[in-house]
Amino acid sequence: MKNLFLAILVFNFSICAEDQNTSINSLLDGLHQDAHEGNFKAYFARYSKNAVFLGTDKTERWNIEEFKAYAKPAFADGHGWTYEILERNWEGNGDTRWFDEILFNEKLGHCRGTGVVQLINDEWKIAHYALTMLVPNSIAADIGSQTQQTDNKEAFNKK
Repeated sequence: MKNLFLAILVFNFSICAEDQNTSINSLLDGLHQDAHEGNFKAYFARYSKNAVFLGTDKTERWNIEEFKAYAKPAFADGHGWTYEILERNWEGNGDTRWFDEILFNEKLGHCRGTGVVQLINDEWKIAHYALTMLVPNSIAADIGSQTQQTDNKEAFNKK
């Protein structure tokens, strides 16, 4: 009887974990689909009220209202941006989970999205999302040098 109880408990936990995984994947898949289709309202409904978005530029750290202001022109024509999902991994349990995903964008190439989702009022919401460009090691030093040159020019122009 004890083994049957344990088996039922493990089975119920796996179903619950699978439901969470499906819900989280649907949240993130929907995020990318809404961006592709330019669904501004639906896209931002996927974020928590206190969400933070980190873009690829060092100046791009936005709270959700700042991110909306940045994104609004891109969504205005009915098409925000398109990232193809190539791979996704997530960790954690309970009401907070974190993930990383490999994406492809025609302009930026391979990118990585990382983030944190939270279960808020029985609904998964994105609390933090960071988008980074993936730079192959073979060209990383060149990119680093270009970044430093750009930073130096920007610092000089501010003087």
